[in-house]
Amino acid sequence: SIQAVNKLTITMKLFSLPALVTGATVIASLSQIGSCVATSFHPKTAVFSNPQTFKRAHHVQNSVLDIPRGGEVATAPSSSGMVSTLLTSLCDFMSGAKSDTIVLLSTTALVAPICKQLGVSNILGFLAAGMAFGPNGIKGGLISDVHRTELLADLGIVFFLFEMGLHINFDTLMSMKNDVFGLGLAQVLLTSSAVAGIASLCGMSTAAMIVLGGGIALSSSAFVLQLLKDKKQLDTRHGKSSLGVLIMQDLAVVPLLVVTPLLAGDGDGLGKAFASAGVAFLMAISALGVCAKFIFDPLFDAVVSAHNQEAFVGLILATVLGMSFLTEGLGLSNTLGSFVSGMILAASKHKEKIEGEISPFRGVLVGLFFFSVGFEIDLGLITSKFGLVASIVLGIMALKASIITGLCQLFGLTLAESQRAGFLLSEVSEFAFVAFRMARSHGILDE
Repeated sequence: SIQAVNKLTITMKLFSLPALVTGATVIASLSQIGSCVATSFHPKTAVFSNPQTFKRAHHVQNSVLDIPRGGEVATAPSSSGMVSTLLTSLCDFMSGAKSDTIVLLSTTALVAPICKQLGVSNILGFLAAGMAFGPNGIKGGLISDVHRTELLADLGIVFFLFEMGLHINFDTLMSMKNDVFGLGLAQVLLTSSAVAGIASLCGMSTAAMIVLGGGIALSSSAFVLQLLKDKKQLDTRHGKSSLGVLIMQDLAVVPLLVVTPLLAGDGDGLGKAFASAGVAFLMAISALGVCAKFIFDPLFDAVVSAHNQEAFVGLILATVLGMSFLTEGLGLSNTLGSFVSGMILAASKHKEKIEGEISPFRGVLVGLFFFSVGFEIDLGLITSKFGLVASIVLGIMALKASIITGLCQLFGLTLAESQRAGFLLSEVSEFAFVAFRMARSHGILDE
């Protein structure tokens, strides 16, 4: 009958070849474990049809059991040794990339609800988790491959800036020109000059002064924008001014990262480096504009008309990563490509759908980014040199906050709004870590 055929079809789907193979593997594993556990209840003897199974299951530390062929009687180990062996095997199996994945996903899932209960920002929770589980944390760190985790976390900034770009089109950017090209540019120049002046008093080289000044002048876009978003202050006056400054700082990352390796030389190629960076920037913007007009719009229209959500999400991911790789290949920051591609797609009629689909990826990966930033915080160094570290941190924050507060007042903000913007932008960007690592690898900065 038809019902019988339907039942048979469902049964075949449920017990397809992959399912049967998986089930057989699980049953075989359980039977081996069951045999091992059974021997713990019979400490004297046990009979096995497969001697290799017995030998693998009962290999305890420094003793190796000799099992006769044909499944003859052999002496079994104690119950405590059996459990210890099983737990050791499980721990060995779950080491490396598997344990890293479990730690990362568990942290992402648990930090947000815990922080909500405590009434603190998720960012602080991820930073604390990074300090605890990173290389400077519990027992030398629970993450076995820090570099791989940082590479994954860097994608969080790419997707985060893409989403921010969706909220800003070129018309909006032009309407913010005073905040971006006025307030933002003044902040970068004044702060970097002040830090460079202090570095010169400490006897540092010109190259070190430029790197330190440029790095400390930057603020963390991810931290500030996430905080403004959590507090629903993106549309406030100090929120818009902070956003304008951050956009200018993101643009300033480009020459800083391009020039840093060249500072290790004799300095004759500095002008050429800035010129090549400018040419690469114009090439990137032109390429993104051409892609938007002749590739993005037709592709998104075709995928949306197909009513396939998986294809739409795949196209978004390919767009974000492809544009970030394009700008990185031209010698620019990969975040610049994701930000500009977001700005281009902000004018698309599919903007809201794109934003909704990208949000989960952005949330998880940004959390991993702040988790990886926590790796850089060495609690041992902080506690051993607490006075020096606290003085440097407070000095940098006070310097940046005072400069930004004064500039904001000059650009028409009230004292309260200027102080809020100054406090928000007083920390140092994650890109400073990148610039400082690069400078250290080229001998510009020492430990």
